[in-house]
Parts: sequence; structure tokens; C-alpha cells
Amino acid sequence: MNNTASQGDSVGGGRRATGGPITFIHGGTVVSATGSQLLDVLIDGETIVAVLQPGSVALGADLAQSADTVIDATGKYVIPGGVDGHTHMQLPFGGTEASDTFETGTRAAAWGGTTTIVDFAVQKPGERVQDSLGLWHQKAAGQCAVDYGFHQIIGDVNDESLKGMSELVAEGVTSFKLFMAYPGVFYSTDGQILRAMQSAGDLGALLMMHAENGIAIDVLVEQAIARGDTAPYFHGVTRPWQMEEEATHRAIMLAQLTGAPLYVVHVSAKQALEQIATARGNGQNVFGETCPQYLYLSLEEHLGAPGFDGAKWVCSTPLRSRAEGHQDELWRYLRTGDVSAVSTDHCPFCMKDQKELGIDDFSKIPNGIGGVEHRMDLMFQGVRNGLISLERWVEVCCTTPARMFGMYPRKGVISPGADADIVIYDPNGHTSIGYGKTHHMNMDHSAWEGFEIDGHVDTVLSRGLVIIDDGQYLGRTGHGRFIKRALSQNLI
Repeated sequence: MNNTASQGDSVGGGRRATGGPITFIHGGTVVSATGSQLLDVLIDGETIVAVLQPGSVALGADLAQSADTVIDATGKYVIPGGVDGHTHMQLPFGGTEASDTFETGTRAAAWGGTTTIVDFAVQKPGERVQDSLGLWHQKAAGQCAVDYGFHQIIGDVNDESLKGMSELVAEGVTSFKLFMAYPGVFYSTDGQILRAMQSAGDLGALLMMHAENGIAIDVLVEQAIARGDTAPYFHGVTRPWQMEEEATHRAIMLAQLTGAPLYVVHVSAKQALEQIATARGNGQNVFGETCPQYLYLSLEEHLGAPGFDGAKWVCSTPLRSRAEGHQDELWRYLRTGDVSAVSTDHCPFCMKDQKELGIDDFSKIPNGIGGVEHRMDLMFQGVRNGLISLERWVEVCCTTPARMFGMYPRKGVISPGADADIVIYDPNGHTSIGYGKTHHMNMDHSAWEGFEIDGHVDTVLSRGLVIIDDGQYLGRTGHGRFIKRALSQNLI
């Protein structure tokens, strides 16, 4: 990045719109969900004010000369900051808590080119949803390096919770998550799901679903432990694809009945995605999300690693068998558009004192993988491998999550009026992922150890502020702001 001294208050002879610092990005290829083009970008303070043809004099003969900061993006991609619509910072789970705080987790996100996260406030049984949301606001306020929003987990579906949903929508929390899994923790019955979907449908809010048949899974887990099958590998075996497909189909039918828009989170089984694709083909507002772990990792190679090492990759839904072809099919569904967005489900736990809680019983291993730092890189590798297009990369990692969760066009696009959340990405760079290499998450291991990426995040701007540049973190705790979200902008 090249910084130049301020040349006064004008840009091309006119007064600054906000009086903020002027940043000029030139020479790069601006990539959107619909195309790529050599363009220059002008930023005033926190906002993009113009996207210009190279050499344009529409705003003055020499924008670079009058800018406070000039960024040379020649030979690089200029993309919207990543939007990760599914993270869990400081989530209490399995007798412990996710190891990333809002401070450490959002700083890691910034390193990887993600400039907005949407985390989950958790309502426990007996709590008011308003109070649980307030607790998560307290956790995040003044701590985040990048902007953030919240979904609300409804852990206790009752009359008061359903009434509270409308209050949360008015406060900019416009999506609600339920679980068909984890009986005794987050689980909702079909009747509770029906009621919550009715409320979501009336409000126009998005209903998010963890779709696994938790009642049946608990039986399989109990049987496996009784047989002495306690290794991490059996976490995957006891959560077979049939349990995901069945629950996904059931959620789709309940959503069809109630008219609620449905977003199925972290889909890992090709059969579940077939159910989603069928519903979408029928014109239903059903959306599927997947994560890099389901595109790259597998039951055999990772959960089946020697000894207790497989615990690093215990998450739910689980990693699927490569022999069954789930990974290839998920990439195909990404290309067809039936996978709408890619998130991380970032829920990190250390091996020591956390994952080790289940060293003799896989069912006690905290469920989660850390990945908020690596999503943009891992998905770009899919571009380099010919699995998705450059534009699709931006669409599933930036634009569609912003539209899905009511943040567009403030987020997810490089356009006048948008927040200046921008990543300068070098397709000729290289990133080696691993603990002690590219690793800023608060974990004692990397789930992505040894992955090599044919690309590199060079510079990251969050609302016009350069927070990553040339291998340095320049951001600050508390820069990130809460995003009050509108209703989903991605519905039929």
C-alpha cells in the first residue's frame, strides 16, 4: 500500500462529502457476483463514493494526487469484504466455552478477509429471548475488530419467546435458529418448530435450522458407547446422512406448511442437499448453507485419524465419507446455486482441556472447528481448482450472505453508498495454512494444517480503515460496530 500526504479538502476540485479521509484504490480488477472489470474505487471516510473506469476524469484529472491514501491494486482482485453468516464466539457448549472471544475471533476474521460476522445469541430454557440477546450484546460491545450482527437461537419455544421475536426483529435481529438435534440442550419438538415457523412467517423473518434427527442419533450414540466404540471416528458414524436428510425434509415440509422462509445451516450430506434442491425447484423459499470443512475434509481422513487426533474435526453435522462422494456433490450444488452461501460455523475449541473432555467418549467432545480466518482463502482455492468461478466465489462468500441476512447493499458489494469493506486479494500470492504459520485464532491447533492456497489476502479495509496490510494487523479492538439488519433480501 502506498500512503500519500493529504492535499486538502477537495477531490477533483469538489468538497469532500463527509470530510473523512479520502482513499483511492487503482489498478485492480473489481470482482462482483455478476462480473469482473478493471475499475478504480474512491472512498470518502467509511463509504464508497465512486467506482470509475481507469483514467476517468469525471471527478477530477488526478484522484491519486488529491487522496490521503492510495492503494495500488495492479494485478490483484478488489472484492467486497467477506461476510461470514455463521460464527459462535464465546459459545457455552459441552461443559466448556468456545475458545475465541469476540476480540480474538474477529481479529482472526480480519486476517482472512472477513469484515462482517453474524454470531448467535443463545436463549436457554427459562430465559427471555430479549435478555439472552442483551447478554450477547454485552459480550461483543467494544470488543470486535470488524462489524457484527446477531441471529437469535430460540432454545425455549413458548408464548413469551414467540412474542419476543417481533421485538427482536424491530431491533435488527431478523433471523432465528432452531435445533432438531441436541435433546436436552437446544432441541425443539416438531410442534415447537411449527409454532416458531408460524411466527417467523408472519414476521417475514428467516428461520434457520440445524437439521439432524437428534432423538434417533442419541440412540445410535448410546449403542456405540455400549459396544466400546468411543473414538472420534464414531461421532460421524452415529450421525449418518439419513439422519440429516430426514430432518432436512421434515423442516422443508413444516416450512412449506407455514410459509416460513427456511435456511438450513451447515449442510454436509449430498442427500440433504438434494431435498433442498427439490424444494427450490418447486419455488419454495429454502436455502442451503455449507462450510469449507464439508467441501474439503472427510470422515475417513480426518475423523478417522490415528488415536485421539480425529477430535480436532468433531463437529455437527459431521464430516462425511469421501467414498460416498459427498464433497464432490457439494461442490456441484455450489455451482448450480442450490448451496446459497458458504459460512464457517466457526466454533473453536482447544485440544487441551476442551476436546480432551471426550478422550474416552466421543460424545463428550465439544463439537466445533475453527475456520473464520480461512474461509475466503479456502474458497478461492476452489476457483483455482476449477470448481467454481471467480464471481461465484464472491457471491457465496460476500454478496449472498449480505442479502440473505438483510445487510445489502451496505455490505457484500463494491458500489457507491456501500460501506468501504474491501479486500485486495493477490491471485499470484501464496498462503500456507497451519499452526505457527497463518493462525490467529485462539486455538492450540489448526484444523487446516498443511493446506496450501494459491492466493493471498494482501490488504483489508473495514469501513474505510486499513486493518490488514502487508502482513501487519493495523486494526483495533472496538472498531467493529453492531449491524442492525433488515429482513432477508434474498427471498422469492
